[in-house]
Amino acid sequence: MRAEIELYLLSLRHNGIPEGIYSKLPEGQKRMLEQRGGGFHLKPELRKKFKVALTGGAFDIVHIGHLHTLERSRELADVLVVAVATDETIERIKGRKPVHNVLYRTAMVGALKPVDLALSGGKDREETLRRVSPDLVVFGPDQTPFVKEGAYKIVKLGKLLSDEKGLYKTSRIIEELEL
Repeated sequence: MRAEIELYLLSLRHNGIPEGIYSKLPEGQKRMLEQRGGGFHLKPELRKKFKVALTGGAFDIVHIGHLHTLERSRELADVLVVAVATDETIERIKGRKPVHNVLYRTAMVGALKPVDLALSGGKDREETLRRVSPDLVVFGPDQTPFVKEGAYKIVKLGKLLSDEKGLYKTSRIIEELEL
């Protein structure tokens, strides 16, 4: 199943494996793929063999609450994909400019142990959901689910026991540091 997961992640990373990469794959891996929308993607029957969780957020200043959410999300699936909010989304939803740009935040989140792949969020949430096609959509303790259960299950995580006072929030860190 490892080859299937690696091909799935490769197709997500490129939004479809490009011809140049596809042509270099071993024949056995090529047979696992089908061409769709200008790139190669894992065949649906192979994709069903493993569970994908999708979670997301701004991850502007990564803190223990983020790590806890990512670890718990990873426990629920074979693969964890994280959608990192665009700079424009942070400005629109949080009413402030991000401390770090989306490329920096995506690289930081992608380097964390529980994360299999971090992606910059799409034009809208629906685009990201279509691209990832998760089995689960996981929301952290301070997030409000914005999607309805359908092709995927919604999971809302509870708070950290040690975070009863909301200490693990980026907004609180920014406030305390006067950023």
